[in-house]
Amino acid sequence: MEQNKKFKIVSSKKTRYLLPNILTLGGVCLGISSIKFSIDGNFSLSVTLILLAAIFDALDGRIARLIKGTSEFGKELDSLTDFVSFGIAPVFILYFWELNSYGKLGWAIALIYSVCCVLRLARFNLTKHDDNHAWKNNFFEGIPSPAGGLIILIPLIYELSNFDFDLNLRFITPYLTIFIALMLVSKVPTPSLKKISISPKTTIFLLLSVGVIFIALLFYTFKTLLFLSLIYLIIIPVSIFFYKKHIKKHSTQISDEDHEDIL
Repeated sequence: MEQNKKFKIVSSKKTRYLLPNILTLGGVCLGISSIKFSIDGNFSLSVTLILLAAIFDALDGRIARLIKGTSEFGKELDSLTDFVSFGIAPVFILYFWELNSYGKLGWAIALIYSVCCVLRLARFNLTKHDDNHAWKNNFFEGIPSPAGGLIILIPLIYELSNFDFDLNLRFITPYLTIFIALMLVSKVPTPSLKKISISPKTTIFLLLSVGVIFIALLFYTFKTLLFLSLIYLIIIPVSIFFYKKHIKKHSTQISDEDHEDIL
């Protein structure tokens, strides 16, 4: 007598892959939806959806590593999602908000940004560090696509924040977009924070900080998002300093080892 076999979508050993991939697919849905709402002129909701897509992007990889659910499929899916949610959606929002007033030049700027984003993601997928350069995992080469997708929205975020500074940042939109596009494909070291070890004593303060940020985003979404974007830009020079410091330290260690071998 044949044994009854239960139908399963995935084998029991692979169910842990589902959660991070679901978050990734949720991110691409948010990115595409943001384009739709920008076409409708609802820019506040469009920016909010990009923010949510960035949060999903930050969570899916960490959850996958936590539950040991990483896979090559998930990696490729994440890159495709990043291109849609942070390489296409943000610049489309800017196009419907401001860049379309520049005519063909505005569309060319949108294309340049998208091309730079896809090149950045392709390079990221091929970047691997050996054990002697494991410290480089704490740095990205160039600005990561989620950060770039939010930073180019700074002029729009400022307008939505309703700060009474009597400033009109619309005119910097094309220049900022081109600058961030170049930063995406540059080799400027930016903070990764993926391999940063945290002392158990500081965990409570980290959780408190994350909680405060989420509360601020909930009640003062655009003001907080503008503040965080500016802080990120300020941190980049600090990241360059520490990267060069690590390079110098590593070079000194290699020279010392070579000297010992000669002796």
